[in-house]
Amino acid sequence: MLYSLRSRLMLVFSILLIIPITAVVFILSRESAKLIQASTQTSTLQTIDQYASHVSTLLTQIEDTGNQILSSDTTQDWITADLNDESTKGEQFLAKQKLREFLSSYAINNSNVISISTFAEEEGGLWTQDKSYRNSIWYKQYKEQDVRWTQAHKDKEQADDSMRARDINSLVLPLVQLQSLKNVGVIKVNYPSELLREDIDKISFGKSGKAFLLTDDGLSVLNQNLSGYENVLNEGLYILENNRDGQTSGIFPLHLKGMDYLFFYRKLPAQDWLIVGEVPEAELYATITHIKETLLYASFVLLIVVIVVALWLSTDITKPLSTMARAMRHVKHGQFELALKNMPKVRARKSEVGYVTGVFEQMTHRLQYLIETEFETNLRRKNAEYKALLLQINPHFYNNTLEIISGLAAMKREDLVMDATEALAKMMRYSLNLDSDLVKVSEEFSYIHDYLFILKLRHEDHLVVKINQEAEADDLLIAKFILQPLVENAVKYSLEKGGIAEVTLTSCLFEGRLHLKIQDNGVGMTQELIRNIIADTELKDSVGILNDKGDSIGLRNVLSRCLLYYDEQFEFVLDSKMGTGTTISLMLPMIKG
Repeated sequence: MLYSLRSRLMLVFSILLIIPITAVVFILSRESAKLIQASTQTSTLQTIDQYASHVSTLLTQIEDTGNQILSSDTTQDWITADLNDESTKGEQFLAKQKLREFLSSYAINNSNVISISTFAEEEGGLWTQDKSYRNSIWYKQYKEQDVRWTQAHKDKEQADDSMRARDINSLVLPLVQLQSLKNVGVIKVNYPSELLREDIDKISFGKSGKAFLLTDDGLSVLNQNLSGYENVLNEGLYILENNRDGQTSGIFPLHLKGMDYLFFYRKLPAQDWLIVGEVPEAELYATITHIKETLLYASFVLLIVVIVVALWLSTDITKPLSTMARAMRHVKHGQFELALKNMPKVRARKSEVGYVTGVFEQMTHRLQYLIETEFETNLRRKNAEYKALLLQINPHFYNNTLEIISGLAAMKREDLVMDATEALAKMMRYSLNLDSDLVKVSEEFSYIHDYLFILKLRHEDHLVVKINQEAEADDLLIAKFILQPLVENAVKYSLEKGGIAEVTLTSCLFEGRLHLKIQDNGVGMTQELIRNIIADTELKDSVGILNDKGDSIGLRNVLSRCLLYYDEQFEFVLDSKMGTGTTISLMLPMIKG
């Protein structure tokens, strides 16, 4: 049984397909999981760092404001008048009124909608003269624990009524006479909590993960709702306090109540605050899980396909023989096309069945060649030359396209690699469909759109493309792949010139013919090169162009293919100047679909 054809096919397919597929799925799954995981963690930490930078910038401005208020002449004059026993009530009132006007003007002119209050130990607040502030939480924390940056709260000691109803955070500074360094109270610089809360509420991880701004005691700085997150936050803060000394930011996993979480943190040492975030690990890595499941499903499907194909090939012995017998009857009656159409398709040409089928197929081709007329032979040769020219362009194009996708991956543009791959897949489906030599103008332009999309990803603002597509020309038929090589050359030589490459592609109907024009601002072509190209097309030597390895092989191929297909109905114009650019105009007959 081991030496039978069926057994050998099963063994070969098992070795060549099942084992490599399994290995590729395993390696790809593992490496892609590592890559996506690292990228996700880095992106999350960058988001937290950006918010930390925003907080630090705002609070630095708040602190600078407090210092400027303290050192201003208006503030110091008010303190001096208040401390001087010889100052009259009128002088003290005038100094206080000037301070109120100064603080109101300063708050109005500030873009962050801040408000400023002063609290004298003997007189109370500047705006209300109320001494009840001494019982407020923010004041007790400042006096007892030296907490300068407060949590969100409401404060009636405001110049503006609208600020009294809003949650605010504050910076508390000592109110000091700079000459004597005597402390006479505090300065309180207030800013709306929403300045920080709106941005942090927009940060999310996965479906349910959130970010919070906390004190070092785990209390919310911005009155965020911690309900449902307390256990994870408390566990994360405990680990952070005991095991992360010296680190200002990072990420670590934690396990709580049967679930795995990721805990992100960023310290703000100047305020003794923490920016923290938590998210279930399964939510953050949902993409990785989906990829693994997809790969496993694909490997299972491929395994089934391999088994089915192997079983099918094992039975591919008697069927080819009976099919070949029917083809022989067609040959007997001189029906060579039907015979070749019904020729058995055998993959293993080294087997007995494959050898017999191959010899019979060669004999049929030879007989057909000897019987066919010279006219039919010329038609076959002409078609073969056309296909050869077409196949010469395709490898050149796909090599360049894969280099573009490779460049995107090297630049770590993961978000665009999928789009570029999808565009390439659409182009491959289009290029591999050789059922017809003619396609609609709209289909050819759609192919060019996908091609330019990939080039645009690579060259970005260095490439500007303008497409003028006349709707009346869209349904006309043209030879396939006559635009892409010309557009590729236009982009290539325009970029070589330096600066911004400008390419214009136009389709229109004029004087009963279809006009296609490609214009660029590239390096241009010498007159000698233009004369050589025109001379080659006048000779109508397609085989010579196939073997040509000189300049402008893409343009030469397009011109030769158009001559092969349209013959005398095809005309073209080359207009090029060195250092200025090139314009290629193709005039084709109108072929309706």
